Amino acid sequence: MKVGVLGGTFDPIHYGHLILAEQGRLRLGLERVLFIPAGQPWLKTDRNIITPAMHRVGMVRLSIARHPYFEISTIEIDKPGASYSVDTMAALQRQLGSDTELYLLMGWDSLGELPLWKDPERLVELCRIAAFNRPGYSRPELKSLEGSIPEISKTVVWLDIKPVDISSSDIRIKVRQGLPIANLVPEEVVGYIEEHQLYR
Repeated sequence: MKVGVLGGTFDPIHYGHLILAEQGRLRLGLERVLFIPAGQPWLKTDRNIITPAMHRVGMVRLSIARHPYFEISTIEIDKPGASYSVDTMAALQRQLGSDTELYLLMGWDSLGELPLWKDPERLVELCRIAAFNRPGYSRPELKSLEGSIPEISKTVVWLDIKPVDISSSDIRIKVRQGLPIANLVPEEVVGYIEEHQLYR
């Protein structure tokens, strides 16, 4: 079984995330894609800038409810302390079984920073890296990454997906300014943001 993993703060989730997950599913032949909202991301340690987990989880649930191949996992939300991808992937491997092949979906920007992550060598042993292009970023050179992460070239799969230039930070700014976001997030998320007065 092949399972995709898409992590992020999802603050809020938007069409770019959903398109990426679907394109990754189709191109990699994934049986499902797990959306994993971050608990306490180690790269974003200032908790004041992150919306409470209950709201981010709620928006993800609403966004994927009609997609039969999409699921949410709160594995990082439920775990105290900082979230690290290597720990999450190891836990997912235990949960799903050794016959499950995991694909971690990440942008070129994240791939370029992978040597800074916790135990990246172990991470690439646990899963394949499905790397997609991001607006404004160049494709990382795997040979240069090999110096820090041996064998990474054998695990990376390039996803040539037309980038969707939507960012959660831009959406938050638009909400604060009272601008419409209906073309950026699902209708259910628009309603949720309005109901809970998020990003005001």
